[in-house]
Amino acid sequence: MKKIFLLTACVFCVSVLFAQIDSLKVVKPSDSLDVTVVKKKKSVVDLAGRSNDHFLIQLGYAGWSGETTGINFKGLSRSFNTYFMFDFPFKTSPKLSAAIGAGIGTDHIFFSKTYVGLTDQTSELAIQDRSDTNHFKKYKLATAWLEAPIELRFSAHPETPGKGFKAAIGIKVGTLLNAHTKGKTMQNSNGTTLNSYTEKLSSKKFFNTTRIVPTVRLGYGHFSLYGAYEVGSLFKSGVAPDIKPYSIGLTISGL
Repeated sequence: MKKIFLLTACVFCVSVLFAQIDSLKVVKPSDSLDVTVVKKKKSVVDLAGRSNDHFLIQLGYAGWSGETTGINFKGLSRSFNTYFMFDFPFKTSPKLSAAIGAGIGTDHIFFSKTYVGLTDQTSELAIQDRSDTNHFKKYKLATAWLEAPIELRFSAHPETPGKGFKAAIGIKVGTLLNAHTKGKTMQNSNGTTLNSYTEKLSSKKFFNTTRIVPTVRLGYGHFSLYGAYEVGSLFKSGVAPDIKPYSIGLTISGL
């Protein structure tokens, strides 16, 4: 009787134990979490059909720095430049691009009662004050350069560059095409007109015919302010004052 009771008790305990085990569910790691991996799409800037600032027009003030003591400047000397450039956006950062091109740069420096002897058969260039003798009423020195500009550009909104902040730093290398003086209306020291004619004299012999000019531009949309400063001297060493041309002004860009 005692053995039957013990056997019955053991069977009951085993039954309870299996019931408890059956009530438990083994949770696998894969069942516990439903993980969904979401890949973030990389935003793509659509640059199709945008204006790449292929065409640049610059109009600004032109000046000389360096050994300018005794040179009589007059009025508003000016610079006028036009360039056609190819723009290449960076694939990794569309806000940045590199541009290269070609164009023409001109400077017009105006003087008062001054003579610049471009065609004189001398070893040095004469820049003379002629206020006490005959002189031209209007007189300027003009230079024209064939230039190759290179720029590193930034555009805050590359997909709509006509509506955002822009900046560019660069350099342009130029070769001298022409240099000439132009005088109008000969006067005496009292300002009386002696002869109403125009004289134009051309020569490049006193000039360094290659120039390197660092540049910078800052603006919004199709308009920006620019600055340029020649690192070398305008004239050959020893034949004229050490003059370094510069210009500041407005750039209009587009296309």
